[in-house]
Amino acid sequence: MNALLDPLTPAQREAVQHVDGPLLILAGPGSGKTRVVTHRIAYLLEQGVAAGQILALTFTNKAAEEMAIRLQPLVPGTSVWMSTFHRFAAKLLRAHAPLVGLSENFTIYDTQDSRHVLRRVLDELDLDTPHVTPERIVSAISRAKNNLVTAEEYARRPGDPLSRIVAKVYPAYQRRLLASAAVDFDDLLLHVAQLLRNCPEVRQTLDERYQYILVDEYQDTNRAQYVILRAMSIDYPNLAATGDPDQSIYGWRGADLNNILEFEHDFPDVRIVRLERNYRSTQRILRIADALIAHNTRRKQKDLYTENDEGAPVRLVAYGSHKEEAQGIVARIAKEVDAKRRRPRDFAIFYRVNALSRAIEDALHEQGIPYQMIHGQEFYQRKEIKDVLAYAELVNNPRDDAAFFRVINTPTRGIGKKSVERLTEHATRRGLPLLEAAREAGLVESLSSRAAVNVAKFVAMIDRIGEVSHGAVEEVLGTVLSASGMREILANSESEEDQNRLANIEELLTAAREFDTQNPGDSHLEAFLEQVCLVNETDDWEAETDKVTLMTVHAAKGLEFPVVFIIATEEGLMPHERSKNDLSDLEEERRLLFVGITRAAEQLQLSYAVYREFRGQRRRTVPSSFLMELPRHEMELVESRASSSFPAADWEVPDYERPHYEQPDDEQPDDAEKVVGSLIQKTTPEPLMTAALTTAAEMVGDAVDDRAAAATDRFVQGMAVTHPEHGLGKIVALSGDGPRRKATVAFVTAGEKKFVLSKSPLRPARRR
Repeated sequence: MNALLDPLTPAQREAVQHVDGPLLILAGPGSGKTRVVTHRIAYLLEQGVAAGQILALTFTNKAAEEMAIRLQPLVPGTSVWMSTFHRFAAKLLRAHAPLVGLSENFTIYDTQDSRHVLRRVLDELDLDTPHVTPERIVSAISRAKNNLVTAEEYARRPGDPLSRIVAKVYPAYQRRLLASAAVDFDDLLLHVAQLLRNCPEVRQTLDERYQYILVDEYQDTNRAQYVILRAMSIDYPNLAATGDPDQSIYGWRGADLNNILEFEHDFPDVRIVRLERNYRSTQRILRIADALIAHNTRRKQKDLYTENDEGAPVRLVAYGSHKEEAQGIVARIAKEVDAKRRRPRDFAIFYRVNALSRAIEDALHEQGIPYQMIHGQEFYQRKEIKDVLAYAELVNNPRDDAAFFRVINTPTRGIGKKSVERLTEHATRRGLPLLEAAREAGLVESLSSRAAVNVAKFVAMIDRIGEVSHGAVEEVLGTVLSASGMREILANSESEEDQNRLANIEELLTAAREFDTQNPGDSHLEAFLEQVCLVNETDDWEAETDKVTLMTVHAAKGLEFPVVFIIATEEGLMPHERSKNDLSDLEEERRLLFVGITRAAEQLQLSYAVYREFRGQRRRTVPSSFLMELPRHEMELVESRASSSFPAADWEVPDYERPHYEQPDDEQPDDAEKVVGSLIQKTTPEPLMTAALTTAAEMVGDAVDDRAAAATDRFVQGMAVTHPEHGLGKIVALSGDGPRRKATVAFVTAGEKKFVLSKSPLRPARRR
């Protein structure tokens, strides 16, 4: 027992040795929470708790695997179930599917499949939704499910125009899912929450079975997850929740910060343990992070500290452009790697949105530095992979209409859109799944004899694949490739793109083979398909691969690196523009930067570009208001000019950002820039900072417009412009580059006219 407890701090030991009753572990970043969770499980086992009575839940497969790996040396051969919430819910749902109107072989639709179903529902309903995108409808339905609002309940609620559209679509969408024996990601949790609420005997059985539940990252739970955990902790309230309100960054996915903030109200007898010692970061990095997050109000106080070295100052660098930012960062990485002081895998580059990665990728390519981008789901979202898996889904669940639509003419086999529409009409009239309707192709009068024959051949092919569906997964997928002709078509193609698709398919076969090796015995096709659907974003991150890691800050949660670069710390990006009018959203954006900062162990650099090209527009930026909340004395503030081609007076950084730079007399900032510095210096670090910076950005924008009206890169699609002869107009099209860049302008009185921007008297219209 001493070997189990001796490596722990007093706070960690207190959390580990708490056996019965609710427990809240407030674990700061890098405080060893995974060690606490695994040692607590080992301690429970030592105290005589049966392994089958313990359930450990987290949010990513990587985290679950890490817990399992760390537990093995402590308790070799243990069979404690460690799982993600969605895998746990999927297993419960398979066991009790009929109670919620599903068959046990239901299909789990990923985001792409769900949107395809939604678009078909929109077509069937023939709704006029010119100002509402399918994505907004999907998001609204997802929020409803996360809050346990069913389709029937939603339809009874009054609301705005979007809500009224969703009220019509949501029930039809849900009926379509049930008819296809399918669920989306949100349904996994919604159905289980309803099951526990509506079936007391099931709830009681699960409560008794899992008497000790440990939840990691509790701050990221949504309403549905909260209800599931509460329902399973009534008779045996031994729920141990580990989390940190300061690291709650998934509100946009439905995470409810109140779940952890109000834990002691749900469990009045809770013991609260604070893990405040950080084992990861240097003192300077930790002080920077602590100073930032102190500006949030919705949190639980922790006093973070570390016994690590003081460390190097945190760098804040102002680059002239996004390209200079990328080249500057990569040059620093190359210098360290070339000098053998670091390896590529020591570095990580974080950004707020994936669209910001392109310049970084280009710079890494130029320097020949290997890198990995973290998009764990992307492999399984490739068309050729989705096609192969859709065949397997249809074999596993013959009612899966989404899979049928995907593969009926993939590869092409002479079954056109009209034929599919006629099959669909027949299926609707007969109340049949599409595959069953296809078996009756010869009875569909509107179907041509040629099409009927082709449909019959397709059904025969599906049946052939079905004959091996109880074998190894690799065999099933291999049969799909041969029976469909997909492999032969790709192999015989001279297209490099097709050869890449073939390589991806072969990689899928490798994944299937590995799955078969890990799961010997009877068929596991359903389990393989479920595993593929529940891939997490960081599942393809390889810690031992000697490559620089590129990822969003959201994806970086739970990881750590010796050296971290966080780019584009600018208003509108970090914090994101969506947060500017909502205090709770702004606090989540601050938590996001806090998470990014605390991923760094030894060195950290924050940066922004004075000019950034983003989403097809090149615009002047304003440094993030969060940067004003960081202690300057802990930082090295740097202005980089290495590759800037902008005139000095056109891209000056205000004085508050340049303590180490002595400005020449002929490069004094203009009045607008002085206003920016004044506003930021005089404004306290409160939410009003965002409004002040927005005002400052507009003033700077006006001044730049006056100075650089003739610069071609200042003109963007949709911009209002003025012409001395034609008056006010709007740019409706752009083409070309550099001095040859042209604009088509629609004027209020003169109609459309084209201009070579470098030679025209066009000027951006002043904002009022």
